[in-house]
Amino acid sequence: MTDTAIAAPRRFSDNDALVAKRYRAERRFKLYGIAAIAVTAIFLVLLFADILARGLPAFFESRIDLSVKVDQAAIDPQNSKDPKVIRTGDFDTPVRDSFRALFPEVTSRADRKKLLGLLSSGAADDFRKMVMGNPGLIGQDAKVPVLLSDDADQYMKGRQTGVERIKPIDGLTIKQNGENYTLSVVSPESVGFKIGDIVRANGGALRISGPVETDKEIPAETVTAPKSLDPVASGAWDIVRFTVPESSRRIDDQEALWLEQLKEQGVAENGIAWRFFSSGDSREPELAGIRGALMGSILTLLVTLFLCLPIGVAAAIYLEEFAPKNRLTQLIEVNINNLAAVPSIVFGLLGLAMFLNFFGLPRSAPLVGGLVLALLVLPTIIIAARAALRAVPPSIKEAALGVGASHQQAIFHHVLPLAMPGIMTGTIIGMAHALGETAPLLMIGMVAFIVDVPAGFTDAAAVLPIQIYLWSDLPEIAFQSKTAGAIIVLLVFLFVMNAAAILLRKRFERRW
Repeated sequence: MTDTAIAAPRRFSDNDALVAKRYRAERRFKLYGIAAIAVTAIFLVLLFADILARGLPAFFESRIDLSVKVDQAAIDPQNSKDPKVIRTGDFDTPVRDSFRALFPEVTSRADRKKLLGLLSSGAADDFRKMVMGNPGLIGQDAKVPVLLSDDADQYMKGRQTGVERIKPIDGLTIKQNGENYTLSVVSPESVGFKIGDIVRANGGALRISGPVETDKEIPAETVTAPKSLDPVASGAWDIVRFTVPESSRRIDDQEALWLEQLKEQGVAENGIAWRFFSSGDSREPELAGIRGALMGSILTLLVTLFLCLPIGVAAAIYLEEFAPKNRLTQLIEVNINNLAAVPSIVFGLLGLAMFLNFFGLPRSAPLVGGLVLALLVLPTIIIAARAALRAVPPSIKEAALGVGASHQQAIFHHVLPLAMPGIMTGTIIGMAHALGETAPLLMIGMVAFIVDVPAGFTDAAAVLPIQIYLWSDLPEIAFQSKTAGAIIVLLVFLFVMNAAAILLRKRFERRW
């Protein structure tokens, strides 16, 4: 008979060590989770901060307040007071004349053309609307907000260069040497001249062009010729220093000085850009708005919703409650699950082939866009609706059947109302998915440049994601702000739709 070895009982100290090891592993796991959430939150904060920093300037615009003579001969020569006649009047000339009057020293043809280039091509639009709304202004002086060009607007917002102003305490002597000038002060080292600085004196502006040395005259070149060469007393001249060189910005020194003069005259203002929400697309950044894309998105989503919701819910009810369980229905269910994972551009190709090429529906219309997005979202809604129906306890249906209700009555009168919050939540999330889609709409031609705001489902239109795509590809710097501003609007819509889904779920959710 062999002896059997009996294992020594584990000591309590060993058990304590194992328990402590498990606790340490649990704490590490928690720390890993917290670290992952923290990193994700940091990236989200950086993303939203970058979008806000780039997009907030799009909601503001730079204007100047001009006192404009509402000339009857140019606007309404027959004094008809008819808005249709007033609309065709010449509003540009009074605005330009009033703007040029702010700079009487600008006399050459080239400089006047450059000066007027600071105004937007639609500078007279607000003036026209003002007079059409109040024809009694004709023949009077009116205070008109005049929109600046996109480059001038970017400068006024400080997005082209910073500006430093220095008020020296020394007097200034100006000498002319042919087309150039020389400057001298008592102590140039105390003034702190730098090459590229602009000296404003005697109604002109001179740019420092050469080295600044003690006890030597400082060479300068003309930006705007001074009116006289008289000695300038301390406090009667100043230095303007731009932090970005002239070659690296779209506004040159002369235009920048004119804009600085507008600031000093107190006629420049930075106001809310309501036209960003009330105007359609435009080739001019300061005139471009998202109204056309916004209306296109709304019309497209309406088509999608009215197709997806009834068809998706009906399909879910049939598959979940009425369809026989055989290979055909199993094949249908597998295909629905697969369609939910198909790349969205495939639906765009299907819409191009079927709705445009075969059925001949209008290109770039919300009707076609809604049909394509309906194909994209329909599998998601069917899956969400089936899950909501399945979440209703079977006892609800069984109780209805037990009191004599038919199968159809039990489903539509008892099960479906209880599943509706889940169905609506899935539908809203699916619509939010459709709102952000771009690829399928590109395939059906919604990438076209559309100026007019769509008024119907068959009018040519763009949608917000397409508008963002179009603006992001344009070279003007101002369109970068417009792109980020449109992204902010799109994100707000997505947040609202997802918040509505959460509120619906919380409001009507039932604990079984």
